Amino acid sequence: FPGIGTDNPNAVVVGLAPEHFHYEMMNRAFRLILDGAPLIAIHKARYFKKKDGLCLGPGPFVTGLEYATDTKATVVGKPEKTFFLEALRGTGCAPEEAVMIGDDCRDDVGGAQQAGMRGILVRTGKYRPADEDKINPAPYLTCENFPEAVEHILKQML
Repeated sequence: FPGIGTDNPNAVVVGLAPEHFHYEMMNRAFRLILDGAPLIAIHKARYFKKKDGLCLGPGPFVTGLEYATDTKATVVGKPEKTFFLEALRGTGCAPEEAVMIGDDCRDDVGGAQQAGMRGILVRTGKYRPADEDKINPAPYLTCENFPEAVEHILKQML
């Protein structure tokens, strides 16, 4: 990150940066955490989708650091309730009036529903068959794609 000094780090921040997930960097993070640096995760997604298929997200690396250092990361993004409530703040929209459309059953839909929103899961992107069965409560609705989800909102919810 241009302008941010990395010579004397005082925190470990993990986001989606696959080029940095290698042993030397993970071991450096491990040692910093053992020395008292906080572990901060932008999110804990298990995987994401690229053109050539699914790829490990930051979640497995964050979980590995948590396990190795016996600490718990502070997660500042999805699926944290605070993330969704902050996203709504200032919009004039209450959680029960909002809908999250996403392809990740846990982080998009599950997180939104924990914040009081409705969650619509779409069978596109990184969706895997039977994802809708992996969270409780189940998604408000599962649609084939984003346009179908939007059409449902426009016809049934407004």
